[in-house]
Amino acid sequence: MKIVKKMSIISAVAASLLAATGCSNNQKSTSSSTTKNSIPTKITKKTTITFWHGMTGPLENSLTQLTAEFEKENPNIKVKLENQNSYQDLHSKITSTMQSPENLPTITQAYPGWLYTASKNNMLVDLTPYINNSQIGWGSSEKSQIKSDLLKGAQINGKQYGIPFNKSVEILIYNKQLLAKYGVKVPKNMTELKAAAKKIYEKSNHKVAGAGFDVLSTYYVLGMKAKGHNFNSSIDFTGKDSKSVINYYADGVKNGYFQIAGSQKYFSTPFANQKVAMYIGSSAGEAFVKKGVANKFEYGVAARPSEYNIPQGTDIYMFNHASSMQKSAAFKYIKFLTSKSSQLKWASQTGYIPVNTQALNSAEYKKSKSVKAPAILSSTTKKLYTIPVSKNSDATFSDLSSIMESILSQAAKGNNVNTAIKAGKVKFDSDWKQ
Repeated sequence: MKIVKKMSIISAVAASLLAATGCSNNQKSTSSSTTKNSIPTKITKKTTITFWHGMTGPLENSLTQLTAEFEKENPNIKVKLENQNSYQDLHSKITSTMQSPENLPTITQAYPGWLYTASKNNMLVDLTPYINNSQIGWGSSEKSQIKSDLLKGAQINGKQYGIPFNKSVEILIYNKQLLAKYGVKVPKNMTELKAAAKKIYEKSNHKVAGAGFDVLSTYYVLGMKAKGHNFNSSIDFTGKDSKSVINYYADGVKNGYFQIAGSQKYFSTPFANQKVAMYIGSSAGEAFVKKGVANKFEYGVAARPSEYNIPQGTDIYMFNHASSMQKSAAFKYIKFLTSKSSQLKWASQTGYIPVNTQALNSAEYKKSKSVKAPAILSSTTKKLYTIPVSKNSDATFSDLSSIMESILSQAAKGNNVNTAIKAGKVKFDSDWKQ
């Protein structure tokens, strides 16, 4: 499943969210008042928790199976799984329901940027007391089993409001036969990627594009990070470094050796049809590649040819309106979902990477027969860069893909992209200020 953020900002709700501040501040249980002594460590009575999610198809089936296992082990806890159909629908449902915080679920999947306002309005539970509780939490040794970069990525304003759950990273997917045919080695950095793409395009008599990137917003953000720029409103979109990142891709598109996915949205289809020799996409999308390629040729996977990678996928967050017993039950459920055993099952059935380091580094995972990515994911997740959570960072990141696509579409027509970059700056700056 290809997981790409489709995050729309519902401006009409903003005033209601501010009005909800007083309501949320009067909840019986707040993150600031949660202490070790106030956390029930045993679920002594029948307790129901609600989990909003956006998993469909085989992903939902896997989540349902894991939940059934948890309920069997914890007979006093009932987990109501409520599917919101897609990330976009889930995001909209959370945002609109924040007008009436008591109607929010116990826990939800979410990107941290979706909940920036909720954190400001004290609607979320700081999970640190639960994590550190010796009876219900992980304790110091077990906490270290959750990949630290991912755990930090689930923080908002420095507080641990979320726990990472379904995560993917970008990988390089390549056609082994085409690379061998044209004498190209698997690229290990962006310079080598460009050279390899050029060589393939030229040696194929312009019939095969060398490479492309599925997620244009991620491409830009990691390109800027490589030049020392964090993703924030101080970025000068028409500055030297920004133009360098944009033109790396635009020059390739203009000259044919790079492609953009365009109306196909993802490269798995043109890759399967051997129209592009390699591309950078989500590790969670490998199952689609495997199905599309079938027996036509052998594909390979490698680490993203960059210093940094970016985690995609959501975390699990808890809302403050829940009772103390519901909060403890929900944390037990989160702990179960992120355990080594659960993450091994989840990863093997869905294509997501384990957030649990014991699972990620295990021989069992690395020797997975279902997909090829597990063998290389330990190396490609060493340096992860998470989009900083701040006002409007979510909306700006989301819009970056359309901004980049407009620029690259001009390059594909052979046009100078400077005008499109200037127009992109107007939109980019506007997104940060809205």
